Amino acid sequence: MNGQLTTLISWIGANDLKAKETQTLGPILSTLKAESFDSVELLYNYPENRVKPYIEWLKTQISIDVSSHSASLSSPVHFGEIYQKAYQHLKRLQESNKPTSILLSPGTPAMQAVWILLGKTRFPCEFYQSSIEEGVKRADIPFNVSAEYIPAATSLSTDKLHALSGLEAPIDAAFDDIITQNPFMLRLKQQAQILAKRNIPVLIYGETGTGKELFAKAIHNTISRKDGPLIVLNCGAIAPDLIDSELFGHVKGAFTGATSNRKGVFEQADGGTLFLDEFGELEPSVQVRLLRVLEDGSFIPVGATAQKVVDIRLIAATNRDLSTEIAEGRFREDLFYRIAIGVLHLPPLRQREGDLQLLADSLLSALAEQDEVLLGKKLSVDARNIIISQSWKGNVRELRATLLRASLWSEGDELTATDIRQALFSREPSTSDETMLDVSQGIDINDILTDIKVRYVKKALEVSHGHKAQAAELLGLKSHQVLSTWMQKYGIN
Repeated sequence: MNGQLTTLISWIGANDLKAKETQTLGPILSTLKAESFDSVELLYNYPENRVKPYIEWLKTQISIDVSSHSASLSSPVHFGEIYQKAYQHLKRLQESNKPTSILLSPGTPAMQAVWILLGKTRFPCEFYQSSIEEGVKRADIPFNVSAEYIPAATSLSTDKLHALSGLEAPIDAAFDDIITQNPFMLRLKQQAQILAKRNIPVLIYGETGTGKELFAKAIHNTISRKDGPLIVLNCGAIAPDLIDSELFGHVKGAFTGATSNRKGVFEQADGGTLFLDEFGELEPSVQVRLLRVLEDGSFIPVGATAQKVVDIRLIAATNRDLSTEIAEGRFREDLFYRIAIGVLHLPPLRQREGDLQLLADSLLSALAEQDEVLLGKKLSVDARNIIISQSWKGNVRELRATLLRASLWSEGDELTATDIRQALFSREPSTSDETMLDVSQGIDINDILTDIKVRYVKKALEVSHGHKAQAAELLGLKSHQVLSTWMQKYGIN
């Protein structure tokens, strides 16, 4: 902190609340002990009865001023509401002339994204991160948004910027909105269209950002239920003690804070579709309570005695391998087979050969349709090469966000390689191999080796323009026959 005392502001996260219960530190306390601040401002979207004991405990651990502020949100991933709450408190601190630092670690990815946006544009701040693995450290965001943001962004209203930054698929999404020329993805679209015509549950697998919600909304909008409601719930963003109320609703007085009757998502989706995202995050105790409502549509709201019956189409999505979760006792097998009637496995963007440039052009066109300030933006040849060379761990979502950032601060109509590089989030190398997976969570070494072979064979063939002998030499293989065998085994054209 260079001797200058500042105020630290942060959302209170689940790991912080657990810290009080387990007598560990958590991200907030870890940061306050590792760095010097004269006060801390905490925002929270949890019930008072969970936050108040944590605040009282935190005050016994540190000797600086602690201020807490309820920031009620309809959803912990609602960008607009998060922006308003964070903006309000950062503006207050700025007006009081308090130098401010932001702790990024607690909260949802949406909260972290809004912190970065505000802390690099309206209220210049220092950023901190805290993790068990790497401790507390300053987070260097690898671009100066406030300087490079001006050319295109000055003409955008706040509401328009919210819309452009939104990660949700359009509510009227159709299968034509799934942009691809990859044979595997085209086959997936055909399979999804078949499933859409049948009133059966659908389970969608895929990494974050691969388009699971887009597929879900396209399925909903194809079937006879398209005139009914489509209700989306992120199971991973709901506190465990509130999940029953979120799913099944509650009656007035069912628990502290239940001041009125409230419909759960099952009742809200009656006659339509319920999309449960991050389905694999549900606790086993909740999983067993889902079985009955999936069998006959019946459930009892929290605190009620009368049973309710609904008619819904269920679509679930997860980035977890539920087969592994079942084997390790974290997911119920009977619930899995109840859901996994129609199954779609969405590949990551790095495996969608031929789609990167097509998607980049389509995403740029979509951004231009949302605001004419971004109209006419095109990718240079060098910029396309940068895009092709990236692994895009965040998939389509990361690609879209990168193109938006590059478009906002690009002064010309052509997005250059420099624009794209500046828009990318660089990842700091760690002391350990950054390609290593967490072995403690279990891995399949054969799948990993297969993925490595496929990626490098494709790259070698690309560099050698399809010349097998040259590609084999680049890969260190003794002969091109070995390469041909691999290509046949792994289905590489």
